[in-house]
Amino acid sequence: MLHGLVENKYATLLSQFNNSVKKGSTKEVFLASRAIGLLAITLGAGSSSHEIMESSHPQLCRILQAWSDASKMISALDCLAVITFVGATDLAETELSLKAMWDVIHPKSGSNVGTVRKPKPPVLAAAISAWTFLLTTIGSWRINIDSWKEPIAFLSTLLEAEDRAVRMAAGEALALCFELNLLDVFSCEDGDGNTGGTGGSKNKLFLDMQALKAKISGLASNLSAEAGGKGADKKNLTDQKDLFQRILDFVKYGECPEESIKIAGKRDVLRVSSWSELIQLNFLKRFLGKGFLKHVKENGLLQDIFDIKVDTTETLSSTDKKIFRSEEEKERALKLNKERRLAQARKNAAMLVE
Repeated sequence: MLHGLVENKYATLLSQFNNSVKKGSTKEVFLASRAIGLLAITLGAGSSSHEIMESSHPQLCRILQAWSDASKMISALDCLAVITFVGATDLAETELSLKAMWDVIHPKSGSNVGTVRKPKPPVLAAAISAWTFLLTTIGSWRINIDSWKEPIAFLSTLLEAEDRAVRMAAGEALALCFELNLLDVFSCEDGDGNTGGTGGSKNKLFLDMQALKAKISGLASNLSAEAGGKGADKKNLTDQKDLFQRILDFVKYGECPEESIKIAGKRDVLRVSSWSELIQLNFLKRFLGKGFLKHVKENGLLQDIFDIKVDTTETLSSTDKKIFRSEEEKERALKLNKERRLAQARKNAAMLVE
């Protein structure tokens, strides 16, 4: 990694990149936006990345507010998500970026808005993905649950969108909302949360959220079993069915998604076991492309994000390796048994419905 060089030159590089975002062609905006995001990831969390966020945020938001061409908007959304993810130091800064993204997802009319614009499916999917990626960072902050009713309700309508990428992005966002308990009114009343309102309004909010849960579960069930019949669009159909089956397993049985990626050597593996981690993994994999594995191996930021464990078996004796692998086989068998139990539970639930 060129961390030392970047650290010494980042202010000069950032000025040039921001100038390209402001005045460049569509291709220049795409390349400069990616470069700004890569700059933040390379430097990692700290004052330099915070400066990058503060410097680039206004120009990226102007691109979103101007509703320029789709490619520019997608580039700006991805960059805004990354620099806020790395550089934001408090909830207020994160909320500014979340609001800018939400204004693309669900633009509203107003005195200063004029005609409401509707984002094209690729822009809408990118905006939801960026918004969800940033939402993974608010888990430790207490928020007003009442303020999430409208966004969750709107996202649930997108499960019926014609575009599959939009449906999948909305599904991931809603899965995260479930994981963060944003649909669970009483879980926040038990802690420091504030649902806002009196007993009557709280009861109404509870009933509204229960209705939303039922609607989302029903739509997820339909999408997990969508048929690819003659004339149907089969692009990403398998991915959609797998995603919504995971969402159903989480909502019904509390089963968290699990995924692993081999990093290097024989046993260095990156593992995730929650929706927040999976969403972060998928977003950063897409943003970094072929450079993802290199960053995971050498970048302290990504190693901290995913709590990467270094393989220690290379230094073990032959006997100790056998013991380690035996334990690993036991873990794999337990996981398979758990998957079988889930499959049986789904089968039994289907039989009861019939």
